[in-house]
Amino acid sequence: MPTRLPLPAVAPLLLVLLLLLIIIIPARGGRIATEFVVPDFTASYLLFIDTFGVFLASRGGAFQAVVYNPGGQQDRFYLAVLHSPSKTCVWVANRAAPITDRAAQLQLTASGISVQDPNGTAIWSTPAFGVPVASLRLDDRGNLALLDARNATLWQSFDHPTDTLVSSQTLPATAAAFLASAASESDLSEGEYRLNVTAADLVLTWMGSMYWRLSNDARSTMDRAGTVASMAVNGTGVYLEAADGGVIIQVSLPAAELRIVKLGYDGKLQISSFASANSSATPIDAGFAAPSDGCALPLSCGAMGLCTPKGCTCPPQFAASHDGGCAPSDGSSTPPSVASCSGDGRGSSSSSPSVSYISLGNGVAYYANKLAPPTMAGGNVSSCQALCSTNCSCLGYLYDASSLSCYLVQHQLGSFMSDDSTSGSDSDKLGFIKVRSSQSSSSGSSKGTLIAILLPTILAFVLVVIIGAIVIRSWRKEKRRSSRPRGDLELRRHRSPSDSAHLVGAIDDDSDDVVIPGLPTRFTHEEIEDMTNSFRIKIGAGGFGAVYKGELPDGSQVAVKKIEGVGMQGKREFCTEIAVIGNIHHVNLVRLRGFCTEGQRRLLVYEYMNRGSLDRSLFRPTCPLLGWKERMDVAIGAARGLAYLHFGCDQRIIHCDVKPENILLADGGQVKIADFGLAKFLTPEQSGLFTTMRGTRGYLAPEWLSNAAITDRTDVYSFGMVLLELVRGRKNRSEHVSDGAGGEASSSSNGTTTGSSSRGAKSDYFPLAALEGHEAGKYAELADPRLQGRVVAKEVERVVKVALCCLHEDPHLRPSMAVVAGMLEGTMELWEPRVHLLGFLRLYGRGFSGPVDGGGSDVHLKQDGSGATTVTTMSGWPSYLSSTQLSGPR
Repeated sequence: MPTRLPLPAVAPLLLVLLLLLIIIIPARGGRIATEFVVPDFTASYLLFIDTFGVFLASRGGAFQAVVYNPGGQQDRFYLAVLHSPSKTCVWVANRAAPITDRAAQLQLTASGISVQDPNGTAIWSTPAFGVPVASLRLDDRGNLALLDARNATLWQSFDHPTDTLVSSQTLPATAAAFLASAASESDLSEGEYRLNVTAADLVLTWMGSMYWRLSNDARSTMDRAGTVASMAVNGTGVYLEAADGGVIIQVSLPAAELRIVKLGYDGKLQISSFASANSSATPIDAGFAAPSDGCALPLSCGAMGLCTPKGCTCPPQFAASHDGGCAPSDGSSTPPSVASCSGDGRGSSSSSPSVSYISLGNGVAYYANKLAPPTMAGGNVSSCQALCSTNCSCLGYLYDASSLSCYLVQHQLGSFMSDDSTSGSDSDKLGFIKVRSSQSSSSGSSKGTLIAILLPTILAFVLVVIIGAIVIRSWRKEKRRSSRPRGDLELRRHRSPSDSAHLVGAIDDDSDDVVIPGLPTRFTHEEIEDMTNSFRIKIGAGGFGAVYKGELPDGSQVAVKKIEGVGMQGKREFCTEIAVIGNIHHVNLVRLRGFCTEGQRRLLVYEYMNRGSLDRSLFRPTCPLLGWKERMDVAIGAARGLAYLHFGCDQRIIHCDVKPENILLADGGQVKIADFGLAKFLTPEQSGLFTTMRGTRGYLAPEWLSNAAITDRTDVYSFGMVLLELVRGRKNRSEHVSDGAGGEASSSSNGTTTGSSSRGAKSDYFPLAALEGHEAGKYAELADPRLQGRVVAKEVERVVKVALCCLHEDPHLRPSMAVVAGMLEGTMELWEPRVHLLGFLRLYGRGFSGPVDGGGSDVHLKQDGSGATTVTTMSGWPSYLSSTQLSGPR
């Protein structure tokens, strides 16, 4: 009888195994952990690109810890916490020092969290602790906390708010505790607006000037007098509380499980309420916004702009300026410099430059004056102006004749507003802006004479310098060209945005000795012949040559692409493939194992994908039928691969030839994008229009034949066509050829069909059928009939909608590949196709419906020895399709 371990001995063993699972599972790169991660964990945007930077989710899924790039910026990444359903950023760690590289890392160690720059230098970190960190936890309140071995909190994000508070979070009434707005929507560094809890109130300020306070808001209720200790947010509202927990001022709001209080980059305080923390993407109502009057925002209409009930305008004698505000129409300089002001803001009139004033008109108010006492009371308008003139920090003044009140505008100019108060008339409220006085006429005349003398001299000097620089540069370039030895060409890789341009441009020399440091293994032609058994097994044909099966000495199988008949364009494509594929690694991109360059021989060695290309599995009746789940895996995998090419590489890469033939499959569900011979780099200096590219007819976007730029959205269009073929299981255009006996055979876009004779052929354009199916809501009918209904109806609908969104004629209205991948995965909200932008599909459908041999089309049927009949059509194209012709059915 076998011996059994006693229960007390088994329990510790099970505990150890459980702890090992907890430690190992969350730390796997690229997978989102739940609630906890433990030390020795590393994350970066690049490592988690498939999850758009998300590496940790709270247990209920309401919040996510993420390497965040707001606005899709590629040079600004932050460690942040997001509310998952609404994608609202509720906390940022390194807002003052964003990561500038998607590969830069944040690390969790026993010492805490550190965010590092590309060189490994910490740019933000948590403080030192007396005990080691045991784990990092993200709870369902949105609090990111470091815990010790006893689960005691060592540090938490709730104690360090940025621009947001959430339910159960408090903001103490101390000088060090405040919310600071972001600088902009994509720049999360501290902006100029603040939310402070004072001993008596909750206030919003801009550059030190108050523009809103809670006690003055009609929606607030004061419960009792007392000293405010903190601000609290919970399921019933927002409260200012005393030290004993008693409520001093409150704002009652509809009951909600989650409330988010956010100070926007425009200075507006927005309180959003969500019925459910982990499932509500939109608030339950319009929420609470402060100030309620948009004109009360400091920069509602820009500096010196005038906010009215009808919108923004400029005061009289002012005109719109380039910075979005207003400026004096006569070009007067404003405001004067205040750099020399003393601490009290006063300067002697003798030392200050002479100033004058421009009227803002009557009935004008300033945002800060409603909450501040007048600078001076009881004087007249002249004394108010004199006070401003002797104060070097004063930029203007407003005077209320009805109350004899003088208000100085100091330090910074904001927006003005039409006064809506009922006291006094518009003529009682005057506003003036200080400007530099114009110089005397003699001074102006002498200045104009000086400019007239100096300007031609300066322009002549600049012209001579430019011409000299051009001559010297041309001489140096010619000298380098004449001194460079022929036959000794070396391609060097530089760390700059023009890496690939340098690499490709350098191959104009016919030299065979091409050195490319850092790329995959270089094989001799003899080694290539050995691994392919003298090119015995041909497995396909791609651009510029055939592809052969081979085997490396370690036993791993490879595919060898033999470039044949290469001219200059062939060399350019060859070197581009090396530069691109050899330096990127992604699970959904084919990896380059090596290459060969001997004489005119050009060969590439790729990893081998044993199931071949997608078109074989999808279109050939002799291959096993792809199930619906496999097709979804193919769609998602290919989308992730293209998204990586567009956003995950050091330089954006456009594939330019997305089609089923360039999507490869292997056992184990592997899906990989292949053939980067048409790929190009996009740099900020490039216009985006590439005249040397080409793709495959039937998948090309409309912009190929127009003057529009070729961008990553061109690949999106091609991928949309591929998605439709995945749904239907055939080429987007197929022909049904009827024989004399009433039988029917199918012919795909390659024109090959089976059958001994034919009387007519009818063309079927599936993108039009998909559009009509979408309009009728009949998605299941669009699925491959060979699947016999074994599909997930919701997924078919999702794929068809995503495909149609990809086919929008305007590239700017197509989703990015990252969004496409998210929609296919179901992690992002599904877009609705804009049917009115897909009318060109109807033109194609009408142009290719009906008998192929009628209506002015020529049909040529050629029969070879095998009995296969080739159908060739010579249809005329309508002139109005010229710019999008190549995107039509082929």
